[in-house]
Amino acid sequence: MSSRASAQRAPTPSPAARTVPARARPFDKTQQPTPRWLRAILGRDLAPSRAEFDAVCDALHDGDPAADALIEWMYEYGPRQARALFEQALAQGVHTIPEAPEPLKAFFRTVEKTPDWVDFDAIADGVAFVHRIGPTAAYVLRDLALMGGYLLSGFNQALVMTGALNKGTAQRVAETGKWWMDCTEPDGLRRFNAGFRTTMHVRMVHGLVRRTLLRRDDWDYAQWGLPLNQIDMAATYLGFSVVMLGGLRKMGIPVTQRESRGVMQLWSYACWLMGVDEKWIRLRETEAMVLLQHTMMTQSRADWTTRELGYALSREPLERKFPRFQELRRKLEYHKHMSVSQYFLGSDKLQQLGLPGNVTSWYPVLTLLPRFASYSAQRVLPLVSDRQVRRGRIAQKAMLASMFGDAEHGVIKPGESHPAHL
Repeated sequence: MSSRASAQRAPTPSPAARTVPARARPFDKTQQPTPRWLRAILGRDLAPSRAEFDAVCDALHDGDPAADALIEWMYEYGPRQARALFEQALAQGVHTIPEAPEPLKAFFRTVEKTPDWVDFDAIADGVAFVHRIGPTAAYVLRDLALMGGYLLSGFNQALVMTGALNKGTAQRVAETGKWWMDCTEPDGLRRFNAGFRTTMHVRMVHGLVRRTLLRRDDWDYAQWGLPLNQIDMAATYLGFSVVMLGGLRKMGIPVTQRESRGVMQLWSYACWLMGVDEKWIRLRETEAMVLLQHTMMTQSRADWTTRELGYALSREPLERKFPRFQELRRKLEYHKHMSVSQYFLGSDKLQQLGLPGNVTSWYPVLTLLPRFASYSAQRVLPLVSDRQVRRGRIAQKAMLASMFGDAEHGVIKPGESHPAHL
């Protein structure tokens, strides 16, 4: 048994002893009035009830019990041997392991039991929509959801303390892109397919980071709560779903109810596989908008981590690999991404991110009407729509290839150049 395996497990507060982490806003500060037009869309106020507020704050102490228990077993069993068994169970099924250890079987029983609410036909609609929108999806996710997320310093702490994004940013963004691509392959989230497998690898890495940070003297539990807790994980999946849908509309892409439902199904299931508890799953976009607002009330204001992560992400396009005109295309991509962030976030927030505030929104403004016309035409021209699905996916693969360059396209796995390795 390794010395790490015998390390004392970091204590977590009992339910009775839990207090609200300091990062969360006071309840009275969350009770802002909801605009009348938005209340009509949502069917309720954005502000949480007292019970909703207490539930969200309490979940800042909750991790991923299934993955956390598996990782503790892996350290006790022997990290190298346990990881080999995990990889075999993931790739071939736990039934292929004679006398498989019970903790391993228990974990795979959990993730292989598809919830009743999962609709694979709707997920297929969501996948087709993601393909159709091509590289616009990446611009929204990167320049709105990810860049904007750095304004919330409570979410940043685990990223900075593990060096996951402020060091080797291009690699980490590419790895996230690979996971996203795997999840959005046709049937990618089916058992044994690429999206399912890479999601399990990311889930294990999250559990390892959680375990490692809890053992560090400089992790301030009273301020931040549990690392990679349920609320932070839920906010992440809402970024891939409800934030993306809202951003696409602002970029000129109309979204039908069927497409909205497909996207919500796709990312709800993906992030359930990632370890998000069912009580935080929202299958309707309007309900997800409310939950997103509630997760935001647990986040602290921008600080030095915002500037460090924002600046690192802004420079990522300058490291991409292109077959021709590399320097020119790097600079073009840099300015395009900056203009999209300006479009969504505005000058004040860019400056909070440590970025120039004098950027213009030239790229989204120039492409807005052509994009709206093109995607509107697809509603009445099925052949055009089918062609755009193919072209959009080709463009997404090309963008991912520019991030990886000559490196193998993959996601980080436990034990691969990670501070919390097995």
